Amino acid sequence: MATSVRARKGGSASPDAPPARSSRPGAHRPDGGGPSALRRRLYRWDLKATPYAFVAPFFLTFAAFGLFPLLYTGWLSLNRVELGGDPQWKGLENYTDLAGSEFFWNALVNTFTIGVISTVPQLLMALGLAHLLNYKLRGRGFFRVAVLAPYATSIAAATLVFTQLFNKDYGLINSALGAVGFDPVDWESSKWPAQIAISVIVTWRWTGYNALIYLAAMQAVPQDLYEAAALDGASRWRQFLSVTIPSIRPTILFTIIVSTIGATQLFGEPMLYGGSVGISGGSGNQFQTLSLLMYEKGWVTGALGQASAIAWVMLLLLLLIGGVQSLVTRANRKKLGG
Repeated sequence: MATSVRARKGGSASPDAPPARSSRPGAHRPDGGGPSALRRRLYRWDLKATPYAFVAPFFLTFAAFGLFPLLYTGWLSLNRVELGGDPQWKGLENYTDLAGSEFFWNALVNTFTIGVISTVPQLLMALGLAHLLNYKLRGRGFFRVAVLAPYATSIAAATLVFTQLFNKDYGLINSALGAVGFDPVDWESSKWPAQIAISVIVTWRWTGYNALIYLAAMQAVPQDLYEAAALDGASRWRQFLSVTIPSIRPTILFTIIVSTIGATQLFGEPMLYGGSVGISGGSGNQFQTLSLLMYEKGWVTGALGQASAIAWVMLLLLLLIGGVQSLVTRANRKKLGG
């Protein structure tokens, strides 16, 4: 009886009772090991390594098909490389040759002009289409799919059709111009008509795609803003200018940057539009872009070093565009925050 009382009061237990076992995992081993400790280590390794295992395929693919070609092209741009020959170190000679080449500056100007006359109308038309599709129209689903059909059309098919439309002798465009009293236009040999024709192809293919991007942004604008503007007496046009445009400004900036990058890399439309002289951008290089010049230098004349230098100049232009986008976005954030 005395023994049990002492046990209840915290005294020593009966000498016949088994020793108490600690509840801490691994306490019965001097090194703190055991199956539970091993499971904890495996869990920590799994928690830290699993995210890297999931993203490893992307980085391996990027290293093989993106990073290595980029670095290898940069090395080629510092050498004189001919097809079938050994590289010869030239340093920055390829870049200085480009700076003094009239073909390079002509291609750079053509890339800029075609980009401007295709991007500006394209985005304006896309904004208008998105605004119309944002209303509750009958058959909205059909129209939304229809505006995306040009984007799904191949570059070759679209360019060949427009080449026939812009044909000097029997094209539908010149027939329509002749019906209203204008003389036929040479849409291939003349510089500005050829660039306008190519810009029409680009605009036709990408307007619907950008319209759907704008439409998705417009549908995210709160309806309360439109209701408040309507109560203040704002018309539909004023609501579009004062509510819709400011609300989707980041999306507009995104499409401008993406369209500018696409214009910098323009290749398929001018090459197919020019036919037999498409690689040279026409008989007088009147619509030769940087991509066409790079292709001509690399695979027609075999000057891989100069072609690589052009590729790196295009990369620097894209980085410059990205830097401008970052500055504009940061300025807009500061403006909104202020």
